[in-house]
Amino acid sequence: MKSHAFRLIKGQDLKQSIQNYCIENQISAAVVLSLVGCVDQAELRMAGGKVIKNWKQDFEIVSCTGTISSGKAHLHVVFSDVDAVCYGGHLQEGCIVNTTCEVVLGELENYQFTREFDVTTGYKEIKITEYQIEKMQEFKK
Repeated sequence: MKSHAFRLIKGQDLKQSIQNYCIENQISAAVVLSLVGCVDQAELRMAGGKVIKNWKQDFEIVSCTGTISSGKAHLHVVFSDVDAVCYGGHLQEGCIVNTTCEVVLGELENYQFTREFDVTTGYKEIKITEYQIEKMQEFKK
């Protein structure tokens, strides 16, 4: 596994920035190792997949996990407000970094993640393909 670490700054969209980093660096399969920082706007899709909630207030990012497949991030995040109340769900675009966000990703060099529509779930679900490292280097050219 190859690691990537970068910092996002005030005003950047959390999800878009992570996806763009992976596209720019030709990362076809990654996992979030660490994500810590804060946002002043948050947008989450809640359990069940139908309700989207948004807030315009300060939150700490207390947890994030997920996969990035060819520039498409599937991330679940937990935000904590000033009263230590936590809100969690599926990270949407519209979560805007406040002062900073430190991102550490693990690139899975011998995998390719893609997304394919699954009629049973109604979502594009991950398709995992494993390659020999030499084949992945050819794929990225």
